[in-house]
Amino acid sequence: MNFLSHFYFERKNTNDYIVMGVVLPDLIKNADKNWNLNPQKDEYLFRDVPEYDALLKGWKRHLEVDRIFHSSNFFKEQTAILKQMILPAVETGPVKAFFLAHIGLELILDHLLLTQDIVDTDIFYSQLQASRSEGLTGFLRLAGLPDQRRFDKFLDEFIKSRYLFSYAKIENITYSLNRICMRLWTEPFQQEQLDILTSQLEEFKQQLQNNFLTIFHEVGKELNKNK
Repeated sequence: MNFLSHFYFERKNTNDYIVMGVVLPDLIKNADKNWNLNPQKDEYLFRDVPEYDALLKGWKRHLEVDRIFHSSNFFKEQTAILKQMILPAVETGPVKAFFLAHIGLELILDHLLLTQDIVDTDIFYSQLQASRSEGLTGFLRLAGLPDQRRFDKFLDEFIKSRYLFSYAKIENITYSLNRICMRLWTEPFQQEQLDILTSQLEEFKQQLQNNFLTIFHEVGKELNKNK
């Protein structure tokens, strides 16, 4: 799941550090795809400081949400549907349809949460900003972050740009997918392919928008079972 989808499960949580923790794994990977942190493997390091404990709690929540989501029938069925729909956009070039469908589904879920006002994205950004403290820095130091200055610069820009608001437009979902693919391939798409992708994402969104909350309810029930 993507940023707003993870935030959905903490949208009523007033602990800013838990909210930061639930999106921190993705923030780390967006800052540098080669960074691999696993603080959940050394929980004892984070027990004595409330901010560290809250960040770790959020981090583990992120991992559990992704595990449940990616093993769900919803994920398997909807990625299969989207894969077939976007095949015309990947007939040529290096991008694999399943890879694109996987990420595309997650971004469309964020789009729907945003456009249907199910999560308050302003509050999301406010809570991220509120957690920018020595507590976050200390947690990342213990977790083995390779370059704190570089991550700080990325996080500051992420919060300042409020980029997730751009997901309100489907063409910006296409833009994001293209940017993600450009991390792996020099020229993943031609403009004609991007136009096809936008059209197919819009059609997929129309099909999904009336029942997409079922997966959030399903994941939520599983989370409650595991408390």
